Parts: sequence; structure tokens; C-alpha cells
Amino acid sequence: MVSELARAIEQIIKDKGIPREVLIEASEKSILAAARKMLGPNTDIEAQFNEDLGEVELFEFKTVVAELDDAEVEIGLVDARELDPGAEPGDSLGIKMNLEGFGRIAAQTAKQVLLQHVRDAEREYIFNEYKDRKDELITGVVRRFEKGALIVDLGKAEAALPPREQVQTETYRPGDRIQSYVLDVLRTTRGPQILLSRTHPGLIRKLFEMEVPEIFEGIVRIEAVAREPGHRAKIAVASRDSDVDPVGACVGMKGSRVQAVVQELRGEKIDIIPWSIDPAKFVCNAIAPASVTKVIIDEETRSMELIVPDDQLSLAIGRRGQNVRLAAQLTGWRIDIISDTKMQEMNARAREELKNIEGLSETLVEILVRHGYRAINDVANAEQEELVDFLGIDAERAERIITSAIGILAHRKEEAARARAAQAAEMATRNRELVGSVSDVPETPPTAG
Repeated sequence: MVSELARAIEQIIKDKGIPREVLIEASEKSILAAARKMLGPNTDIEAQFNEDLGEVELFEFKTVVAELDDAEVEIGLVDARELDPGAEPGDSLGIKMNLEGFGRIAAQTAKQVLLQHVRDAEREYIFNEYKDRKDELITGVVRRFEKGALIVDLGKAEAALPPREQVQTETYRPGDRIQSYVLDVLRTTRGPQILLSRTHPGLIRKLFEMEVPEIFEGIVRIEAVAREPGHRAKIAVASRDSDVDPVGACVGMKGSRVQAVVQELRGEKIDIIPWSIDPAKFVCNAIAPASVTKVIIDEETRSMELIVPDDQLSLAIGRRGQNVRLAAQLTGWRIDIISDTKMQEMNARAREELKNIEGLSETLVEILVRHGYRAINDVANAEQEELVDFLGIDAERAERIITSAIGILAHRKEEAARARAAQAAEMATRNRELVGSVSDVPETPPTAG
């Protein structure tokens, strides 16, 4: 039986690639478990792999005594010295056991324990092999489908591409090659679980890293990525070397580099834009190919209004809002697209509104409108220093303007409250009149049967 185990160890090392020392330990534990099942759990035994013989040896330990009382746990001094001439009473002596006496049940136990240890060792080996490959690209072959997930053969292990990480426009058949992003490697009770993704932005990063040497070398950096998987993506790139054009490096000669990425993503369109430390410039780059005539920034809400020519409005927004949505994801700013005509209409209404504030001349109203103030509420919530700064007035006048705006809002609030009260009173009167008219209707006398 031992020779069979030895051959099994060599075959597993060859097939699974599991380290030899792990399998040797598993073999020792399997023989030990089988012996304990046959001899009892309290027997003092130990298993050791003999490298010279290529087999597992089992040793039973007994205490050397001058007078033998319990042959199960003791060995007489005379017998002990035949095995070890230097044995003395009180020593623990290891006696090699004859494994040929193992019965069928013990042999079956040994094989079961060995198989379990091999499975555990294989799981640990696979986990250690792939745990450091998280956030990398990996290539495999589609084997089958399980509950909507693609099971991908990676060679030494299988991985899963869950439905939520699949691109809806892509289809695969068993045997197809697939390149994916390693999303996570988890240790579970059923063994290591390798999760893949085709939708993660990291997939585009890694594909460009493969195709563009300047990115791999760190000369060009991908600062941000936004994707609508299967449809369109935007990447923002910057260069550490002023002589290297980051966009040109990613596009490649005649578009060869970006086309290689597009091909791997099965036709997903990719916009490559230059990154900028200036938020307004970055957002304008991100909204390309549309051109922008004016930008209004609100730092507090981290939002921007982009004014575009009328004929550029649909281009800036994109099909079903895709272009502006991706630009917002890429830059981290909330973006509102407004046409020139609509902006003129909004500004006209703003001028009429702001004229109601005391202390504002037409010139000051125009300045406020240019800075994005379109309602009295905007002025009421403004900081005094802010108005002093860009209106070029003193603090006292700025305070009067803010106070006037607050007063107008308070007056409007009171008027609205009075209007609501009057409406409620009118509704109550109508309800009373309705109840009264119903109560005046005479009851219909019962009809004789």
C-alpha cells in the first residue's frame, strides 16, 4: 500500500504542481490517521517519510521499564536493548511498525485522508498562486456557463466571470479565448474563488499598459478612466516628459495602439483626452468633441455650467446623454450643458429679477449675471467679501444689497403664506357649503313591497 502512495505522490506532483513537502506531510498524516483508527486514539504513534526508501514509516512509542506491567504502552528493558543498546528504564522508545498488517478499512482511511489533504493543499496552492494577481490581466478559455456566470479555465485553476461583470454586448461560447481583469481572489470553504471582470475600468488601464510602452515605463500616466462598457469610454492621460505627447503615444502610429485596445474590447469606442490640473480646462477637454464658449464654476457644489453654441448642444450631450455623463464620471464634476440661446434667455430673466434689489445699478446687475447670479436667493446667500471683491464696492454697500435681497425673499415668503392661508380658508368654506347642501336633501320614503 505504501508503494502505491509513493507513486501517487509523484503523480500528483507532476499533474498538480503541488510542492513535494506538502504532499509528504499529507501522506504522513493519512497513514497516522489510519493507524489511530485501527489502534485507538490514545496510542502514542508517529509517522515519518523515509526519503531513502521513498515510503512512510510508522513508529509506536513505548516506555522502557524494568518489569513489564502493560504491554500496550510499555516495553521490557531486555527487549528495548535489543532495539537500542543504550535504552534505560524511563526512556521513550520508538518501535517501527509493520504496515503490511494494515487491514482494508485502514488502507481505505489512509487513501481518504490523503485525498482530503491533497485537495486542501491544492486549494492553498491555487490561492497562493493567484492572490497576488489581483488587479492584473489574465487570459483563459471559456469552459461552461453556471447560473449566468462564465467559468474560465486559467490552466491551473478555474475562475468565474459573474453576470454583473460581463459586458452585455459581448457573447462567448465554450472554447473561446477571453482576457479579463482579476477583480478579486477570495478564500472560501469550497476553495479559492477567482473573480474576473470585463466591465472594470482597470481593464482599459491594463490593456493600454500592454500596448503603450510609455505607460508601462511610467512616462505617460492614465489619470482617470470612465466607461459605459461595450459602448464608449474616456481616458485622461498626462505626460511626465514635455517632449512626449500623451495622447499621441496612446493613439499610436495610424491609430494602431488604440485600435488594438478597441479590438480587445470588441468595438468599444475610446476617447483619449489630455488631463489638466485646471478643472475648467479638464472638463472642456472631457466634453470633446463639442466646443465650449464659456464655463461657470461653482466650487462649493463642485459643479460647472458649460455654455456651448446651439449647433453643438446635441454633440456635447451625446446620444442619450452619454458624452456628458462620461465627462462627469471622468472629471468628478457635475456638468450642466446650456446652449447660447438658452443662456441668453436665462440671463434676460436674471436681469429683470436682480433689478428688484436696492443698491444695484444696471452695471452691477450685469456683473452679477456674468458671475452666474440668476436669482435674488443667490445674492441673499452671498458672502459680503465676495460682492466687495468682484463688484468693486465697499463693505457697507455690499451689506445693504444682501439685506435688501433677504428682505425681498422674506416679503415673498409672507405673501406666499397669506396666499396659502386664503386658499385654505376658501377650501374650508366650500366644504362647509357642500356638507350643508347635502344635509338639506330630504330622505326618500321607503317603497312598499
